[in-house]
Amino acid sequence: MSFSKLGTGMNLLAIDTSTEACSAAVLRGQDPAALFERYEIAPQRHGELILPMCEAVLGEAGLAFADLTGLAFGRGPGAFTGVRIAAGVIQGFALATGLRVAPVSSLETMARLAMRDTGHRRVYAAIDARLGEVYCAAWDLDLGDDPCVAERLARPDRVPAVDGDGWLGIGSGFAAHGDVLRARLGPALRHTLPRFFPRAGEIARLAVAIFAEGRAVAADEALPIYLRDQVAAIPSPR
Repeated sequence: MSFSKLGTGMNLLAIDTSTEACSAAVLRGQDPAALFERYEIAPQRHGELILPMCEAVLGEAGLAFADLTGLAFGRGPGAFTGVRIAAGVIQGFALATGLRVAPVSSLETMARLAMRDTGHRRVYAAIDARLGEVYCAAWDLDLGDDPCVAERLARPDRVPAVDGDGWLGIGSGFAAHGDVLRARLGPALRHTLPRFFPRAGEIARLAVAIFAEGRAVAADEALPIYLRDQVAAIPSPR
């Protein structure tokens, strides 16, 4: 997903509740710097916080729902309850407004945000999946915009290895299984940021490219991605 596609003018509302962090953001108009965001580390409080956050960022941006041209959400993988909350909220917004939705990978959101914040070009993202597993994926910009490790569920001692050096490891997977992941990835891994989470602002930026490429979906297709089979399907909004 090329950053060069992020310059078109849209009014986007994005939300994320896929990890311990809860956030909402509005990207307004032509200026990528016109980003309004609320972000809080708030385990178990996503359902309480996300709607007031949406109201707050819309107010700061000077927009109403009628002014929006698209919606976006962190579609997972991540915490089952959190991903379901985001999908349910965004489906409700989409049904009420008729807007299309950009589902954005939580792992890619983390990786792109880390690249933006730190300047690293090689990022290995891992989210603690419980039950002794992690959700993981990796990006090396020297190889292009697509992931060099596609997102998957894996045991920490069996995550795919990566080539080269200077890799940054991010996410709660490194908090829960750091020793095992460092042993598995070896000298390729230079540094880790275990307390690194997705943010709705980055979801909004990535969503612009999804809309530009015609990959946004209708409300009933705005579904979570779990990567683990043993989970009930989200109820239909209709």
